[in-house]
Amino acid sequence: MDGIEVVVAHRERATLRVGDVFLKVDADQERAEVEVAAMAWAPVPTPEILWRRPPVLALAALPGRALGRLSEPSTASSAAWVAAGAAVRKVHEAPLPPWGGRSLDDVVRELDAECAWLVANGVVGADVVARNRRVAEAALRPSTPVFVHGDLQISHVFVEDDEVTGVIDWSEAGPGDAMFDLAILTLNHEDRLADVIAGYGAEVDVEAIRGWWSVRSLQAVHWLIEHGFDPAPELAVLHSRR
Repeated sequence: MDGIEVVVAHRERATLRVGDVFLKVDADQERAEVEVAAMAWAPVPTPEILWRRPPVLALAALPGRALGRLSEPSTASSAAWVAAGAAVRKVHEAPLPPWGGRSLDDVVRELDAECAWLVANGVVGADVVARNRRVAEAALRPSTPVFVHGDLQISHVFVEDDEVTGVIDWSEAGPGDAMFDLAILTLNHEDRLADVIAGYGAEVDVEAIRGWWSVRSLQAVHWLIEHGFDPAPELAVLHSRR
């Protein structure tokens, strides 16, 4: 063991790595309980739970490496992205969990509040916000709920030899729109969407995925700034919309 690595830390939660053990400290125990339940519910590999002593959850490291990072080009192969799409399909085919998720009305209210904040604070131009809000409409439609990961960033999907070895960070899991997971997985990696769709192997709504790219980016910038993170990838997505 070379020491303790701070993987991520902010006011709501922190993750530390000690050798091959990850220690997750979460101020919200309901969120931690969802993560534990979701990992048991998921039909794909997840980290082994070594022990839990609230507010700490100890998880074993997964083999392989993350599919990529939001702010960097992914070096993973096309086959690895196809495998990731297939893994997402397995999650979406699982039965709905017994806990609830966010309503579409909640998403719209939060989105409009974040759009107003971005403009009022001069973070993003009003024209860029308005353009993305229009694009977002394609995602803000009724959909049949499925079991979703809820925060399927590429750094949460681990691969080795072009196979998915596991998926981490299930605290946002629950019923939701399948296109949301596909959008978060490919956010700022739009060139990989075709591979993900090929692996997913079912009909997808590409316009809804594009809409969720805008929704996610509009909603995330405020939180990232408040918690000391660089929102550059999300800002890049917003400025790329046409």
